[in-house]
Formats: sequence, structure tokens, C-alpha cells
Amino acid sequence: MNDTRSKFPAHKDAKDNDYAIPFSSDIKFNMIMRDMEKQEGGLCVFLKGAPERVLRRCSRILVQGQEVEFTQELRDEVDKANSDFGKLGERVLAFAKCHMDPSKYTKDYKYDTKTWKEWGLATDGVTAESYANVEGSFPMHDLTLLGVVSLNDPPRPRVDLSVNKCRSAGIKVIMVTGDQPPTAAAIAKKVNIIKHEGQLFNYMVGELGMKEDEAFEKSTGIVVHGDLLAKKIQEQKDLPAEDPTKGDFL
Repeated sequence: MNDTRSKFPAHKDAKDNDYAIPFSSDIKFNMIMRDMEKQEGGLCVFLKGAPERVLRRCSRILVQGQEVEFTQELRDEVDKANSDFGKLGERVLAFAKCHMDPSKYTKDYKYDTKTWKEWGLATDGVTAESYANVEGSFPMHDLTLLGVVSLNDPPRPRVDLSVNKCRSAGIKVIMVTGDQPPTAAAIAKKVNIIKHEGQLFNYMVGELGMKEDEAFEKSTGIVVHGDLLAKKIQEQKDLPAEDPTKGDFL
């Protein structure tokens, strides 16, 4: 591994800092730029992080060593693998890359890894061409998916017993996690936070086709994605305090 890193070093700025975007809980991925001159030439962006954040930035996928279009059929296949791993309680990471045009993205180019969110954060309807003329920008879209990897990160011993003790004392246990919903549900089941998988709101709606209102009445557990929670809170934050719909989602 150290030999590979030495062969393809991280690209650095004039102050010897890596051109990189560190992982954070809001973006759920990290980026590093490496010098691939000894193999493929030029610089290359590498992205690693939560599948739901990385996949939407990919327009191509590596299949048997060849980059091909990331078609809906291939997306469905990747999504199924991601979901299957998640349902086992595995933590899943997606990896992507983009080789940059050496005629434009030279080693002397000033890459914007500080205020990149101004041009590179959005994903809906955005392509690398959308911001190609922005000073300091570099491809954060139209990446090539390299694959997904699952990691086994089991709960600590006796957490399930602690959850049972809390429940017997009348305490409602809520789990907050950075994992994607299938993984979160599987881990919550392992530690007794979800007691009846068949009565999970997400299962009743997604697998049984039950209407949301009916499922909510009958369910004993629910997994809420942080993106949805943030969206709903943003929509309702400016409502008057006396508005009965303010905070109703939460």
C-alpha cells in the first residue's frame, strides 16, 4: 500500500497541503487528488463515501476494466448489492474516480477545495460541464464508479441487553447513525431497538405496499433518513408558532 501511495502521490498546493476535501457528516464523502503520471498520466480525482452521495455523482462505471455508461440497469444492480449488504448490517462504501484533462488541469492549476460547495455541492441536474468555466473548479460529477465495498462493524457486546433494560424502565431508545437506512435498520434489530421487523414502517410501505397513513398507525418502528428530516425541518422552520403543521413531521 505504501509503495502504491509513493508511486501515485497526493497532489499538493504551494504550501505543501494535499488538494483534498475531508470527510464530514454533511457531505458523507471525502476526496483526494493524486498524480497518476506513472500509469495513466495527469491528475485524478478519487471519491470515497456513502453510496447515496457518491453514486449520484457518477455517469460511468468500471466493468471488467473498461469504463462504460452507468445505465439504469447497472444502477439497479449496484443499488441491489448496496441494499443487500445493508440488510446484513454491513457498512457500505462507494469508490469513484475521474481522470482530468491534462491540457486544462495542470499541476500549476489552483484547485478550489475550500469553497467548492458553491459550485460542486448540488447533484440534481448538475454535470461537470455546468461549472467547467468556474475558476478553481474541477470535476466532482460525471465520475466513474469503481465499485462498492462492505465492512462488518458489529455493535458492541451487551448493547442489546442495555436497550432492553432501558425499555423496561420506560425509556424510548432512538438510534442516530451515519449509516444508510438498510444498515441502520439491521443494526437496530440486532440491538433490540427494532423488535418486530414486520412492523417496521419502512418495510410495511416498501415491501408490503401499504399506504403511509395506515403503516404509520400500525408500525412499531421507523427509520428516517437525515436528508428527509433536514428537508422537512427546513420547510417548517419559518411557519408561525401557532401553525398546527409546524413540527408535525418530527
